[in-house]
Amino acid sequence: MDMTELKRAPDATAPLATAEVSEVEHDHWRDVVGEMSAEIAGPLTAALERVQTLASTGRIDRSSLRSLGEEIQRARQISMSGQQIARLASGQLRQTHERLPLTETLKDVLTQRSRETQARGIHIKQVLRPAEVVVDASLLFSLLNTLLSWAMEHARSNIEFRIDIKTWPTHARLATRFSFSPADQQGAVDADAFRSQLDSMTWRLLEQTAWTMGLPIERKLEGHEVHLTVEFPRTVNDQLEGMSTIELDQGFSPSLQGKPLVGSQVLVVASRRDVRVQIRDAIRNMGLIVDFVNSVDEARDFCRGGLPHAIVIESVLRGERFNELRREVDAEGAEVVFIEIIEEGNTFEISGFGGLSMARVGRDAILTSLPSALMFELAKTV
Repeated sequence: MDMTELKRAPDATAPLATAEVSEVEHDHWRDVVGEMSAEIAGPLTAALERVQTLASTGRIDRSSLRSLGEEIQRARQISMSGQQIARLASGQLRQTHERLPLTETLKDVLTQRSRETQARGIHIKQVLRPAEVVVDASLLFSLLNTLLSWAMEHARSNIEFRIDIKTWPTHARLATRFSFSPADQQGAVDADAFRSQLDSMTWRLLEQTAWTMGLPIERKLEGHEVHLTVEFPRTVNDQLEGMSTIELDQGFSPSLQGKPLVGSQVLVVASRRDVRVQIRDAIRNMGLIVDFVNSVDEARDFCRGGLPHAIVIESVLRGERFNELRREVDAEGAEVVFIEIIEEGNTFEISGFGGLSMARVGRDAILTSLPSALMFELAKTV
């Protein structure tokens, strides 16, 4: 049986001596770097072979072109996971702890990615008991999204999510279970080889996110099934007085009052670095999932993989290509918010007012008005 119980980052494991801690850290990061290098090498090698074929023949068919794009995107995603792991492990991340409904948050994540799971032929089973926990909102969404991504990497058909409350201490638990091979083929699967497959960069990111949040995480391999449990020590329990009930700091920001803002996916289309920095700084503490692209063409490619909840675009990129993107988004029938960052001014104009087809925020007002613009516009789509 494969079981890892990881309650904290390797450098916080007590009571190891200093030399032992250093050795644990060294082994851990050696494994992470080795895994990242191996995972990036695979798709890049395949992509290089396609490029060499293209260079020698001058031709590439549609299928090979699509595969080339997927291989490059895979390598990019692995690299981004490595960057996220380094950021989480730096110890410089400032967390804002809030009282959040774990069950509703998980449901939101599963709903947002339902098209992706359906496209892969994966059925999601949910057995969810209501639970509230105290964690950082953006890290919680990152944890849940990474958990789903990791499970989809390995699940053959179904993934089960279960939320319950541990009796004592009264902690919420999120459990995930899936099969990595059909039951009738269990004997044909090399369990030892599969254990190493589970330790992908997506797992490393999930692992590091849980460590950063201070959440115990346990993984087991039983037969042809993978079981994973994440425990939330800071669980709100209003029914059992005195039993692990916590007192919330008055300074906790009620970001859930801004639903559907928390956990919403925002795509920022901006070619200039200073504009991207302004937007990032304005919305960095809002619990959003934010992606940045440099052009409308990149935005169209991004949207083909799944539509975001909102698209923020700088005015210099608003042209016919952008109009085509809007028409494609409208054809999907999804309610996507559009906000334009105009070059001058410090005002916020809502969509629909005065005939405006999208909201507008002046560049001088990005820091003060963009968060309000997103909250207001997203609220209208509920």
